[in-house]
Amino acid sequence: MSRYLRVALVQTPAESLEDFAEGLRRRMKSPNAATLVIYPELHLCSLGVESMSEQEAIGRYAEPLDGPRGRALGALARELGIWLVPGTVLERAEDGSVYNTAVVYNPEGERVAAYRKIFTWRPYEPFCPGRDFVVFDMPDYGRVGLSICYDSWYPEVTRHLAWMGAELVINLVQTPTTGRTQEIPLNQANAIVNQIWVASVNGASPTAHGGTLLVDPEGHFQIPAAGMEDATFVGVVDFDRVGAARTFGTSGDSWPWEHFQEGDSPLELPLYNGHIDPATWRPTVPPQTPAPLRPATGSGTTSGGGAGHE
Repeated sequence: MSRYLRVALVQTPAESLEDFAEGLRRRMKSPNAATLVIYPELHLCSLGVESMSEQEAIGRYAEPLDGPRGRALGALARELGIWLVPGTVLERAEDGSVYNTAVVYNPEGERVAAYRKIFTWRPYEPFCPGRDFVVFDMPDYGRVGLSICYDSWYPEVTRHLAWMGAELVINLVQTPTTGRTQEIPLNQANAIVNQIWVASVNGASPTAHGGTLLVDPEGHFQIPAAGMEDATFVGVVDFDRVGAARTFGTSGDSWPWEHFQEGDSPLELPLYNGHIDPATWRPTVPPQTPAPLRPATGSGTTSGGGAGHE
């Protein structure tokens, strides 16, 4: 059974929760309707911040994930019967720390994932950095990983998500600077070297500089990097193309996850004070996903893996 997922990448300026709910309902009654709907970074936590102090913005928008905003988002996902990634929110933890956190709700309105941004944009982003990589399963579709904006500049993030079995990585962005020009090829490269789908959703003007995109496991743009306009981009993610790329090779000739062979010694990684163990290099295969067949070239087998370094 093919695993096709219709996705809507919503490139739009920051808005209030009320306007967000109205706009989401409108999109779900139009050709922009999709099974998975994705909004930009801090989409619900940026309206009016240009006239606030840092503490005023945090005081207005930071709340626990199970607070009023979280309950409203879960109710919206349940009402519309969709998988919803409403961008990221300012999360106030129990100890008072504030995180830039991506949240995901399933069609039953349950929060199934929360990821705290690891590589905050220092020195400009004042929030606490997270310390955990996060993936979640979409039954009948595939496994999805989460990254936020500046995370895409650090290849370790996407590599680790792919190793954990992510076949699609969602990168939530609010880039209002010329840095978006570099983020476009970075997201393409992350897709290529990990043989996964990457969806990178940025805000629209005046909040951010757009450039929303969807890249397939061989690096082809299924949704090319857009301009800065307010727009919704709909595409189809075929999760089976991950296995195809890893079985037959990117462009038929590259198997990055199949490099190590039986008998290879560990590769020391001084930067990480660790190593790559050839026996545990390959990515995990999600439960609902058939393992790719062995390539005709005999470059190796594919199976679930363990940690790439320690």
